Amino acid sequence: MLAKRVIPCLDVHDRQVTRGVRFGRAEAGELRNVGDPVELALRYNAQGADELVFFDITASAQGRATMVEVIARVAEQCFMPLTVGGGIRTLEDMSTMLRSGADKVSINSAALAQPDLIGAGAAKFGSQCIVVSIDAKRVGPDRWEVFSHGGRKPTGREAVAWARQAVELGAGEIVLNSIDADGTKAGYDIPITRRVSEAVGAPVVASGGAGRLEHLAEVLLEGKADAVLAASIFHFGEQTVGQVKAFLRQRGLPVRLEAAGMGTELRGECL
Repeated sequence: MLAKRVIPCLDVHDRQVTRGVRFGRAEAGELRNVGDPVELALRYNAQGADELVFFDITASAQGRATMVEVIARVAEQCFMPLTVGGGIRTLEDMSTMLRSGADKVSINSAALAQPDLIGAGAAKFGSQCIVVSIDAKRVGPDRWEVFSHGGRKPTGREAVAWARQAVELGAGEIVLNSIDADGTKAGYDIPITRRVSEAVGAPVVASGGAGRLEHLAEVLLEGKADAVLAASIFHFGEQTVGQVKAFLRQRGLPVRLEAAGMGTELRGECL
């Protein structure tokens, strides 16, 4: 079994990392400021994070310039892979982020509007660089619909079918965000994660709902995810990356003990 990845997520708005619940909106005052993105990135690098994901929730030209600066500063000081998403709509946008120091780019609404962008990005930069992020919401007893524009606009697309199509078009990874679970700390959406994981031939990163260590183990074991994305439990000091990895290892899940930037904390807990 391949090692499971533990990935902190930083939602960046107006040069600050923020956190909300169920895709809360900045303009409605529904976000809580967490801290400086570079400082947080350095913290998670030291804790042994396998990767780090940045989402520009401003998704504007001004926000993109800010993200370029943030990614460049983080890339100079950290050695874990970096993924950046939000407002990436063209091959030029992808190139800008990759040149700034990102290892992967994540596309969501743009991929829905222009599915060919997935294949074009994979052809130019390699599938390993192209992540398709899917915001899914349960709309029936056995149906999850894909939403765009920060989880605000229904698309009519069924989540599993869209994930399968995205991988067929060239996506190297799927990040599956549960709108229902986002920020609730009540656990990941296991059923849709398992369905997508079983349907696609690419890694699936589960996102939305982490509140306890058991939640992360559950979505990896029962949801068959390849990686876990989490924010609140890390940002507010409830758990460290090292503590998560130690717990996962105790549950029999393989984790990378030699992640870039791993400190003595993780070595002591996992050995």
